[in-house]
Amino acid sequence: MVTNSMRNGLEALASAGVIALVLAGCTSTPAAEPSDTASGSAPSEAPIASETPAATPESPEFVDFRVAVPGSGDGMKLGFIALGDSIPFSKLVTDSMIAQAKAAGAELIVCDSDFDGAKALDCVKNFKTQGVQGYLNFQLDAGAAAGICEAGPQVPVIAVDIEQLPCQVAFMGANNQKAGFLGGADLGTYFKTNFDCKYDAFVSMEQPTAGVVNDYRMGGYREGFESVCGAIENLRQVDGGGVTDSARTAFADVLTTLPDAKKIVVVGINDDSVLGALAAARTAGRDGDIYMSGQGSDPSAICEIATNPNWVGDVAYFPERYGEIGIPYLIDLVNGETVPANLLIPHQFVDASNIADVYDTSSC
Repeated sequence: MVTNSMRNGLEALASAGVIALVLAGCTSTPAAEPSDTASGSAPSEAPIASETPAATPESPEFVDFRVAVPGSGDGMKLGFIALGDSIPFSKLVTDSMIAQAKAAGAELIVCDSDFDGAKALDCVKNFKTQGVQGYLNFQLDAGAAAGICEAGPQVPVIAVDIEQLPCQVAFMGANNQKAGFLGGADLGTYFKTNFDCKYDAFVSMEQPTAGVVNDYRMGGYREGFESVCGAIENLRQVDGGGVTDSARTAFADVLTTLPDAKKIVVVGINDDSVLGALAAARTAGRDGDIYMSGQGSDPSAICEIATNPNWVGDVAYFPERYGEIGIPYLIDLVNGETVPANLLIPHQFVDASNIADVYDTSSC
């Protein structure tokens, strides 16, 4: 899945469905600056020499999903700038926004920015002409946000997964530290229950170019695991690049340094990273030696989570439910109500015991 263009990189990352790393690289607690996660540059194949980041400041709590109240948007004209609906993650988000606006009775003008800041600029100009009363902005280029804000209607704005300063009133997206902690704590519980917290190595498949997102999410993983099993031993922080092929190459190299290891903890900044590690382990005939946890609960990982006993669990990001946060809170803003500055996704840990309650696993 390593690609040479931003579009293909986004497709590779987001074909698995929240915190794809281009999206994850643009979300944080609070929102982070974007990273060049789709640059196509080769990842480092050597472990990263860095320390677990200090505990993050107190993070905002999650907000609950809210199904739009019928009639709550009657007479309203709202806007939504999509990231790029050629990728599944963005399309799921867009469909959810459309469904919730329809349920509320609001008119929603959808404009696909197609990963292009110039197109997003055209979107807000159209919103101004159309007289939208508030809009959600999921455009990729945070550096273009100020110009987009200025050109658009001066109405309430909710940023989606990517910071849109200075006009955003609220930011909705992943709570990276808490999502990481959730995955790490459940993984630690599994190791305490099954192996008395004994393992040979802890491999963290990271993406340093994601900056603070990488620090929060993967630092949260370590903090969660350590909350159950104590200080991590034999930590390997590896730049897997956030995509399956580069993660596979990087993890194959790690395996050669652990020839006798039978219990290797593997955590990833997204499911693509873990899928790459799993592919490398399978090629080496060592998939029974790794115990995995990922982030996203992406469609490409659902059957592994449901059927692979070594995929301990995953953290869901729910792009298909983004509209249940974005639309009701945007309606609140248009009505002059105050909303939280951070509207963070209520992540959920899923494993083989409950994933069928959350996603369709009938084809697995």
